[in-house]
Amino acid sequence: METALDLSKLLSRRARSIDASGIRKVFDLAAHLKDPINLSIGQPDFPVPDELKRAAIKAIEENRNGYTQTQGCPELLRAIWTRLGSEIGWTPEPSGGLSAIVTSGTSGALLLAMMCLLDEGDEAIVPDPYFVMYPQLGALTGGRIVTCDTYPDFRMTAARIERLITPRTKVVLVNSPGNPTGVVLGERELADIVDLCRARGILLISDEIYDEFTFSESLEGGRFPTPTRMSKDCLLIRGFGKTYGCTGWRLGFVAGPHDIVQSIAKLQQYTFVCAPSMAQYAAVHAYDIDMRPWVNRFEKRRDTVLAAFDGVAQVARPGGAFYAFVEVPPALGLTASQFVEKAIAESVLVIPGKVFSTRDTHFRLSFAAKEETLERGLSVLRGLMTR
Repeated sequence: METALDLSKLLSRRARSIDASGIRKVFDLAAHLKDPINLSIGQPDFPVPDELKRAAIKAIEENRNGYTQTQGCPELLRAIWTRLGSEIGWTPEPSGGLSAIVTSGTSGALLLAMMCLLDEGDEAIVPDPYFVMYPQLGALTGGRIVTCDTYPDFRMTAARIERLITPRTKVVLVNSPGNPTGVVLGERELADIVDLCRARGILLISDEIYDEFTFSESLEGGRFPTPTRMSKDCLLIRGFGKTYGCTGWRLGFVAGPHDIVQSIAKLQQYTFVCAPSMAQYAAVHAYDIDMRPWVNRFEKRRDTVLAAFDGVAQVARPGGAFYAFVEVPPALGLTASQFVEKAIAESVLVIPGKVFSTRDTHFRLSFAAKEETLERGLSVLRGLMTR
């Protein structure tokens, strides 16, 4: 007689330890809404530039649809090194200095990097608030993710990091511009973190997925602040999806110390194999496209958000990306989750802070939405705070 499998006993501890994304839960709450004002998604609202569309179509039509080298197609790697050379002074060093690999998005890069670096019980320090994936990297690798409290200004400083370092610390992960806060660290702050990591023998990983989305006042000498200008002992992670509106193409890259990048390549060979081929051939042309007009438009949206909450709620000024992390006024007596439920009842979708943090005092608002949509949603949110 056939017996039913007890699936609960088949699942690994790893799978059982990971909860569904809190963002998905917000969508479940809003499933009944007919036309919600969606300020929840970190998805650019502009189309993929025509140059990249045409290049992807051309690659498909020319039958460039098979595997590329695990490291990435040579044309894209050349384009990446040209950009890194002009921007931060990094060049490929085949003798064992610096290498790069194209990955299946920055999420693929983060996972493979942590798999290469963390053994059971090893520690990585990440900011709190954090990108939702960061805490799960512990469950996925066996390592321990240590959160660095950055409230109330959301600046991950060397002083805050140093208090958390133990003999098991192997990695410090910074994210600037940050998700969910949009905060951009300055060169002096980053230099202090570089010096701390160097002194303590810790690898610094710089997650720069929003590097191109840095607003004018956060540029220093016209440049995006990055620790990679100060040290080659960093692992740099960047992507194409947010910058060029092609998030579904799943395309990023890692550059940094040769031995670590080559270890990432070994793991990629047995997991992702390679990043999507047609996306790679298209992205060869990405750095020829000027996205600054869109960045300037997002900066104006940021200003609209700050004006809407002026005198009503505390908001750390976003210096980049397309998020604001808004504090629910304490006088309301509500957690962020409770406030978000009220917002959803008014057909506005935002994400409670506990999705990104150990606290539930703020909510994340994405201003990657058309101006009229953003203004409607802000009016509702402000109204909920001032009734």
